[in-house]
Amino acid sequence: MLDVWDLPLRILHWLLALSVLIAWSSANVFDTVHEIAGYMTLAAVALRLAWGVFGTRHARFQNFIRPPAAVWRYLVQAARRQPGRYQGLNPAGAAMAITLLLLLSVSTISGWMQLTSRFFGVEWVEQVHTWSSNLVLLLVVVHVLGVLAMSALQKENLIAAMITGQKRRRES
Repeated sequence: MLDVWDLPLRILHWLLALSVLIAWSSANVFDTVHEIAGYMTLAAVALRLAWGVFGTRHARFQNFIRPPAAVWRYLVQAARRQPGRYQGLNPAGAAMAITLLLLLSVSTISGWMQLTSRFFGVEWVEQVHTWSSNLVLLLVVVHVLGVLAMSALQKENLIAAMITGQKRRRES
């Protein structure tokens, strides 16, 4: 086994998952809970962005962001059931991580803006928050399905890997 994802990265990953779930389930029902979950999400995104610059090898953006053509090639290979293995994030997972971090930034900032006197009741801010939040939920479903598909295809429990931080070594 190889240590891939460090403890701060794993904590931030699961904190984001939990805070998004709480924010989604409390929206329009428990405003205070929803706001706290939004602030938790914003803080976790900010910390993840910092960890993406200053963190360990597999946490740093420079080590896993790939150009769109590489992501497309990976998706084509995955569709052919030959995606290859990556110790850290695969190109599709990396693209999803960046997309979710950006969308979560938009969602949380627009949500916060709605609480300010300047933007309270401003329709475009509400629309941005609604659309970005809904898109986050859609992409979370795609993310989970992708993790399950790759786990089955590669015969490796990627959920357990995100809990323990360990993945098996690549075959030589």
